[in-house]
Amino acid sequence: MSILIKNGNAVSSETVFKTDILISGEKILKIGDIAEQEVSRLCPDDPLETVTDASGKYIFPGFIDAHTHFDLHVAGTVTCDDFYSGTKAAVAGGTTTIIDFASAYKGESLMEGLLNWKKKAEKGCSCDYSFHMSFSEWNEDRSKECEEMIKEGITTFKVYMTYADKLDDKSIYEILVRLKELGAITGCHCENSGLTDALREEYASDERSRLVSSHYKTRPCAAEAEAINRLLYLAFVAGADVIDVHLSCEEGLKEIRRARNRGQKVYVETCPHYLLLDSSKLDSKDFSGAEFVCAPPLRTKHDNEVLWKALADGEIQTVATDHCSFTREQRLLGKDDFRKIPGGLNGVELRGILMFSEGVKKGRISPEKMCELCSENPAKLYGLFPEKGIIAEGSDADIVIIDPEASYTIRVSNQISRADYSNYEGLCVQGRIEKVLLRGELVAENGRVVSENRGRFLKRGKYSL
Repeated sequence: MSILIKNGNAVSSETVFKTDILISGEKILKIGDIAEQEVSRLCPDDPLETVTDASGKYIFPGFIDAHTHFDLHVAGTVTCDDFYSGTKAAVAGGTTTIIDFASAYKGESLMEGLLNWKKKAEKGCSCDYSFHMSFSEWNEDRSKECEEMIKEGITTFKVYMTYADKLDDKSIYEILVRLKELGAITGCHCENSGLTDALREEYASDERSRLVSSHYKTRPCAAEAEAINRLLYLAFVAGADVIDVHLSCEEGLKEIRRARNRGQKVYVETCPHYLLLDSSKLDSKDFSGAEFVCAPPLRTKHDNEVLWKALADGEIQTVATDHCSFTREQRLLGKDDFRKIPGGLNGVELRGILMFSEGVKKGRISPEKMCELCSENPAKLYGLFPEKGIIAEGSDADIVIIDPEASYTIRVSNQISRADYSNYEGLCVQGRIEKVLLRGELVAENGRVVSENRGRFLKRGKYSL
């Protein structure tokens, strides 16, 4: 059955234009001035089922969140959102595609890691999905297996410069060289592990071990900036493009600017919490600040505004969430030692409306820039364009309709995520995600999922941004 959307303001990275959109099956069939009586001629085998009046509303391509962690075993526990709850939360918030991180643990092949994550996703996905592949070790076998991953549609990879899976500079350099050979690209979590480890041991040796604020104080901007600098010089020598994931601070941005001035191609991702929250959230005298523990940590309000400007100026290419959710009880694992607090924020459900309300409505970015950051650029960078990320004839009918005049207050009682708190509790947002279509099917309406488990695994091509 076909769907006709009338009189909406369709958004691309270049313009906002008033138009009608005809959807037939899973694809956008026609864009333009379309009368209802024309539908039978345009798609004779697909009768008109629904006409939606989108007058005064924005129509975005479905949002792509290229940084989530569902059903992840970490910090002695497992994230409270698996693929079932996490993708329901995602699609309710306008995200029609997520890219999670598969890991091949030490001793496993990359294919074993991929199959493990595909099995996790079999619990049910309500939006389309794919995976990046994370390396926990590097050797000749892993190098050979990279080509197999690309044949499976896994065309982006990740390395860590901190945590248990951190790799040394030699391994990271060799990965950059190998993936350049294959036309693939690497993303990196940049923090100086030696510096943060030393600071964490120092703070854990006295009464500061019980303070949530010790978390951000032991992961300073210098640790992020130094690691970014080191990664970018490794990439410079390798002649490889690279992605800096979850940029959090001005110091890191300055390192990226230096690399670009050298002629390097560096793609940058940030997250809503680095735009809207700051480290004062962790300064609470009780343990409630643990709900805001993540890495890199929240920075200053100055950093928030620097990153907003960098978005508007095109210095940052994508906004993802790094969704990694835990309950309050799980956070209590670190009540006596800040180093044991599971880190990660709950954002997959709110990214779309936060970017619209706090970005577009407040004049920090334009609707076109929001489309670029949340839809078009991630589709290009992660090998999904033009099937995803754009409202165009022949593209997947992934559609998000936003009512810019509506408003509501964020409450944990209304969220789908299994986390029992919201990092944005009580924030009044301007705008509402009214309807979400996944490949032509209405899957969410006004924050409620109306058709679940409709997601498919996506084999991705190579990056083209």
